[in-house]
Amino acid sequence: MIQPRVKGVYANITPFKKEYRYSLILFDLDGTLTDPAVGITRSVQYALAKFGLQAVPSDLLPFIGPPLQESFQCFYSFDDKQARQAVEYYREYYAGTGLYENAVYPGIGRLLQELRASGKELAVATSKPTCFAEKVLRHFGLDTFFTVIAGSNLDGTRVRKSEVISYALERVTGRNEKFVPVMVGDREHDVIGARESGIDSVAVTYGYGSREELQSAGPTYLVHTVVELGELLGGA
Repeated sequence: MIQPRVKGVYANITPFKKEYRYSLILFDLDGTLTDPAVGITRSVQYALAKFGLQAVPSDLLPFIGPPLQESFQCFYSFDDKQARQAVEYYREYYAGTGLYENAVYPGIGRLLQELRASGKELAVATSKPTCFAEKVLRHFGLDTFFTVIAGSNLDGTRVRKSEVISYALERVTGRNEKFVPVMVGDREHDVIGARESGIDSVAVTYGYGSREELQSAGPTYLVHTVVELGELLGGA
């Protein structure tokens, strides 16, 4: 059931009237388009093992979504140097194996196809490095749906979600076309990044952010399934 935020209160409504629907839709990748839990948690386990630390996969799910260096610092109290090294270890496993330990959420392929068929412009805005995001999307045959695939840089720059969103918007709107943009994601970082970039957001609860986390972040809309997402965006 689609739930918008109106003055801080969530209530049920029908989707937007056609003339107000979004024409440019930015999607997060992990937890929004694909379920990367196996690959990400195994990559984090691999990195932690290099520091003599062990963890079970279920404890590592919070790593899905936020920038990696930030997560190592937050959850394991790593300093900057340790966190950067942990990210390098993470990528050793992820680049060759973890990248493909992933699955597209049911209904996403059809949703993207319908959105494109209805004239929507689609882009990806992810904290994952662009090169990895491109490989994941290409592996699952989703890359052709997107005009722009924007992520972070391997050197640790452009990692904040607002920076990624702004970069994606610049690349799409650089052609001087008028778009009404919205950011779709499953974590508070997506919602906050959208607000900092001056655009609306749709939070999805089928990913890895809790309903409480997402509601506290204050998204424009909150949806629970891919079907509901399609109803809101006009692709179903």
